[in-house]
Amino acid sequence: MLQNRCDVHTHTSFSRHAYSTVRENVLAARDAGLELLGCADHFSDMLFPGADLGRASLRDYQFFLNTAVWPRTWEGVRLLHGAEADIRTLDGRLFGQDVAVAPDITNPAAPATATLYDRVVAGCDYVIASVHYRGFLEGASTVQLTDMYLKVMEQSKVLVLGHPGRANVPFDVAEVVGEAARRHLLVEINAHSIGGRRRGAWDRCRKIAETCAELGCQIVVSSDAHICTDVGAVEPALELLEEIRFPQELVATRSAEAFLAAMDAAGLEVPRF
Repeated sequence: MLQNRCDVHTHTSFSRHAYSTVRENVLAARDAGLELLGCADHFSDMLFPGADLGRASLRDYQFFLNTAVWPRTWEGVRLLHGAEADIRTLDGRLFGQDVAVAPDITNPAAPATATLYDRVVAGCDYVIASVHYRGFLEGASTVQLTDMYLKVMEQSKVLVLGHPGRANVPFDVAEVVGEAARRHLLVEINAHSIGGRRRGAWDRCRKIAETCAELGCQIVVSSDAHICTDVGAVEPALELLEEIRFPQELVATRSAEAFLAAMDAAGLEVPRF
């Protein structure tokens, strides 16, 4: 039986279409027997419309700037600060990388000195990069979409490719997974994407998982919880992985120590607890 003791893709009410606080998620993680919880709220213009058009204010995203006040260990659960950043262009740029902002929230009229992305992810332990809006993908070839994911993996703080099986993006799985393995990055098997063996997503996720097993790429098994009652609920993903006899040693979320070691291997700073 595969073990999964971390959930590194969860959302709080900051994500607007999610419903729980950080504390509620921590308590749910504790009750689910998790060792580590990662909060990865949406970093996207789905929160504040028009932000991708250069009208973003750092004040709108100050939630990410103050996560240092969170306890690193809370109710016995290790807590990480993350962000789920939208992939927004075919050249692999992420939300906020083309938006200039003032240096701090107290003087928004000051000259812009950094990008919104850089300011937000500076306080994050890791970034999950995901496709949500699909307009920019229309007419793109498999080669272009494969290159998009390859470029995404070059972006700072990116550790996880988020739910690539759900996005229905036709990319070269072997090439992307192989590059992720080379860079010591992680591919997500997202339980929310395949609950009830969701049509299409199950088969795509299965192919991705099989390729990860073949090429030695580590994965994260995540709930993508948008309410505390779903934290740690990854049974559909574990069912898929058990079906293909996925190797336990490639599940980076099998323990807190394994996930922190994966962060270190990817060149990210591992927090002290």
